[in-house]
Amino acid sequence: MKRIFPFLFLSLFSLSIYAQTYFPGDWGNWETKTAEEVEMNAAKIQEAIEYAQSMESENPRSMEMNHYQTFGREPFGDAIGPFKDRGDQTGIIIKNGYIIAEWGEPLRVDMTHSVSKTFLSSAVGLMYDRGYIRDVNDLVDPYMAPILVMEFDDNTSKADEFGSPKVIEPFKSEHNSKITWNHLLRQTSDWEGTLFGKPDWADRPSGERSTWLTRDRFEPGTEWEYNDVRVNLLALAALNVVREPLPKFLKEHMMDKIGASPTWRWQGYETSWVVIDGQLMQSVSGGGHWGGGMFISARDQARLGLLTLRDGNWNGQQIISEEWIELSKTPTEANPRYGYMNYFLNPGQEPMPSAPESAFWHLGSGNNYVYCDPENDLVIVTRWIKGSGMDGVIKRVIDAIE
Repeated sequence: MKRIFPFLFLSLFSLSIYAQTYFPGDWGNWETKTAEEVEMNAAKIQEAIEYAQSMESENPRSMEMNHYQTFGREPFGDAIGPFKDRGDQTGIIIKNGYIIAEWGEPLRVDMTHSVSKTFLSSAVGLMYDRGYIRDVNDLVDPYMAPILVMEFDDNTSKADEFGSPKVIEPFKSEHNSKITWNHLLRQTSDWEGTLFGKPDWADRPSGERSTWLTRDRFEPGTEWEYNDVRVNLLALAALNVVREPLPKFLKEHMMDKIGASPTWRWQGYETSWVVIDGQLMQSVSGGGHWGGGMFISARDQARLGLLTLRDGNWNGQQIISEEWIELSKTPTEANPRYGYMNYFLNPGQEPMPSAPESAFWHLGSGNNYVYCDPENDLVIVTRWIKGSGMDGVIKRVIDAIE
């Protein structure tokens, strides 16, 4: 309660507002309205849909093939998690909480790639609200027990492994010991090491190969780098603290409460099994880099968007604290367009010119967009759209508001 108390007045105000605002019921129960019923122009909404469909991604529908044509070409780029072929270009437009338009396959479960990071930071937020993490500026190392990564017996000689570490302690080096939860959430840790068979330097390596293993490390917090090894490290750290699988924790404390369907699955890697309290658990992936991540429908993506749009409140119940949502939308000093993973911000309307500056979005490769617009009470989900197409969709939808 200590974290929510400073926001008590705002939270009570939010509860009164959101209790009078429409929220969908459990999965399969989401009220629809026509564009006219929410004071939007139906012809312009249809124009937005047709535009989105015309901007379908040209990437392969096979996510496995797409991987090996992109990230799979990196050092140690072999897939270690599952892939799933994608469906048609899909979208949902939500105004005032109501579905006013859908196209494609909104109930189909597909990979959502880096939108998985928003589910990860949400899980960390749920931990924070419950006191598992006292302060986001705390060092991570004092929270961490030695981690036993399960390596299944491949008939190697035990004598060959004599003297080698049997557990991992990923925050013990001089550099890594300075990393806080905030650094991991903002992708500014510059953590060094190898996790689940993937070295940090092998993810999106720079063009200068001679520096991959020898460059000086940036002080944590000073340099932003999109790096899935470090994202997966946050997932492992969170698992180690909460001591139960993150999908189970997220389901109980968030997904069931916002009426998500039973069809979503959060996948890890074949190499990411650990033993905690005598139980074998899989540490999940924060994206589809090397496979895995969140497999989810557009309808369930839209529920995530509506939850973050409404400051963590769902039908009068504060699922994630308003404080956490505000922290998530606070610009990162090293990259003002980024908050906590995976909140993309719109300073000066430069990243998304047609959207208000207050808008934010959760973004995954493909592209998967969950666009949240508090100013216009809009959530727009688009899947498998060219990155250049999203601003045009937003422009047409906003132009439809009368």
